[in-house]
Parts: sequence; structure tokens; C-alpha cells
Amino acid sequence: MVGTQARRVLIAGGGIGGLAAALALQHRGFDPIVFERSETLRDGGAGLHIWTNGTLILDQLGVADEVLKIAPAQEICRFASSRGEVFGAWDVGSFTAKYGRPTIAVERSVLHRALREALSGNVVRTGAEVVSFEQNDTGVTVRLADGSTDTGDVLIGADGINSAVRIGLHGAEKPRYNGYIAWRGKAALTHDLIPPGTFHALFGPGTRFTYYDVAPGVMHWMSVANGPAGGANEPDMKALLAERHRGWVDPVSEILAATPESDIIRSDVYDRRPSKKRWGRDRVTLLGDAAHPITFNIGQGACQALEDAMILADELAATPDVPSALRLYEQQRIPRTAAMQRTAWLIGQMGAVENPALIQLRQLVMRLAWPKFAFTAAERDQISYAARWATVPTAP
Repeated sequence: MVGTQARRVLIAGGGIGGLAAALALQHRGFDPIVFERSETLRDGGAGLHIWTNGTLILDQLGVADEVLKIAPAQEICRFASSRGEVFGAWDVGSFTAKYGRPTIAVERSVLHRALREALSGNVVRTGAEVVSFEQNDTGVTVRLADGSTDTGDVLIGADGINSAVRIGLHGAEKPRYNGYIAWRGKAALTHDLIPPGTFHALFGPGTRFTYYDVAPGVMHWMSVANGPAGGANEPDMKALLAERHRGWVDPVSEILAATPESDIIRSDVYDRRPSKKRWGRDRVTLLGDAAHPITFNIGQGACQALEDAMILADELAATPDVPSALRLYEQQRIPRTAAMQRTAWLIGQMGAVENPALIQLRQLVMRLAWPKFAFTAAERDQISYAARWATVPTAP
């Protein structure tokens, strides 16, 4: 039941986190309104891993079955050197029997569209950029880039790593550059070395290459290399990437060759140090990358935004006093997402090493420790949290 002091919830940002929050709030009787600065809701972007903790929430939101019509369930995550020496293979296919939902790989556009189409009514306003806000004891007013305003009972900043809502709460804090760049692409390709439902991560000197299927015959990949921030796409990205990964194990060269130049996206990799106290103040809080940007290294960025959405909606529904509800949400989410941020940062630094001795040490650690300890710890710390939403009893 909706608390007596909140009904209309303003959400800055129409990405996955913002749309998931709007859908979760609608299910609980709230009236959300999403302000998206883009003129059209974006359908592009890279592939995503949605681990079982995320798909369980998609199930609660009523969109899991729709997404699974396209997105393949993941069975194995393989980690290897650039020459093909396997360090570990993680049986993520077992999560379906344990928790009732699989881990999936999906195009961002597929997930975004499923969330958008599940919303009732005219919830999303495009071309509406939140630039500032004011609040008092009874509500929050946002100001948009066109000079107009709107008022609600709550404001959720889900507007990304450079969030205007975050700036209004905490001031202009620059995000942290991680020291490496990611090139992402999409290839129409089927290959005997790419079984459906398999994620591959290859490690080289200061360089990585990952690839996985997101739909039948559709492969997403990412090449990561150390370098300074602020660059732009070179005129012939395919040639640069082909040279970088020359001699890497098959089918890396074939994946790159099958990728149209126009489908290659370059992005500097940023995050923030974890917040120690509150994300918000009074009737305002943050969600997703606005609160806790997590690098791609553990594939939990979108999953944590989905968890945020569910817990936030639950607390607002259960706690009539808005500020109390938001602080309870933050108390639950800050420790969990901070741990994710730190883990992702550490794995990113490990993947970036170039010194031959450190590379040998990395390979030894991955070969000996990851299958025995890291996979179990990752399931315990990342997946099992969502057992509260599982549709089958979890294994002891």
C-alpha cells in the first residue's frame, strides 16, 4: 500500500534503472514520472550480463519471460589467456535450478524496450532534462533545461554517473578515470568455437577481450586496453583492433572481421569511490550509476540498478514518512553496492597489468584460486542476495 505522504515520484533519467524504478513503483500504486533528456528513448548500446540476481527482479517486474524470448541463458563463463590457456570455467547454468531464473546475456536495447513497454500510461517524458531541484517539507520541485518545472513527493536521481541530481546533493565531484578504454562492437556470427550461452574473457598484457552471444547469431564483444582518457575513434578502428589482438586465440580475429566499423563504440572507463554515508537528503535520493557507478568488470552495474529499484519501491510502500523510507533504502544499498564497486575496481586493475612478472602472478592466481574460491564467493556475495525473490527453494 502506498504511504500516506508519498504518491507522485519524480525520476530523473530514463535508462534501465529509471525505468525499472518506475515499473516497480507502479506495481505498488505510485504515480511515477520519468524525465529523460534524450529526444527518443535510446535503443542502442552494448550487450549486458544480467546475472540471476537481476533476472529474479525482472521476474518480479513481469518482464523476464519477454526478455528471455531473445536473450540466451548463460551456461558457462570461461576465463583464459590470450593464447587460450584456460584458467577457469564457471558453471553459471546451475543458477536456474538453484534460484529459478538463469543468468542471461542481452542487448541493452532489448531490456530497455521490455521495461518501457511494460509501463502503463504516459510515464516517460523525452526531451526533458532535469538540471536542478528544490525541496521542502511537503515536496520536491525539479527544474528542466527548457525552464519548466514539475513537482512531486519524491525525487530519484537515476541520471547516470554525471547526475545533475547528485551534483545538487553533493556538489560537482569528478568521477574517477580507471586508466583504460573499452571498445565495444556487435557481429553477426555463428561459430563452432562459440557455443550458445557461453561467455569468454581473454587476458593479455594490459589488454582484454570478451565476447558472448546476446541472441541467435548475434555476438557482442569488448576490447579493453590501457591509455589516457579523452581520445576519439581512430579512422580505421577495425585495423587498430585487429593489430592489437594479432595472434590471439581463435575466434577473436573472425569476430572483429565480422563487425561493421559503424558498430564499434569507444568509451573511457570511469567510476566513483563508494559513498560512505548517505546518497540523498530529505525527499531526494540516488539510484544506479548516479549513486554507485560500477565498472563492467563484474557485470553487475545493471543488476544493482534493478536491485535498487526493487528495494526503493518496497521501502516507499512500507514506510509512510518519505525521508525515513529513503534513508532505510540507502542503509540497505550502500554497503552492498560499495562492495561491488571495490571488487570491480580491483579486477579492473588486475586486468590492466602489463609487467610480465605480474602477468605470471595473475595467471597463477586465476588458475588456482578462481575455480576453488572466487566463483563460490561471487555466487555468495552477488547472486544469493536475491534469493528472497527466488521462485524455487535455494540449495543449502
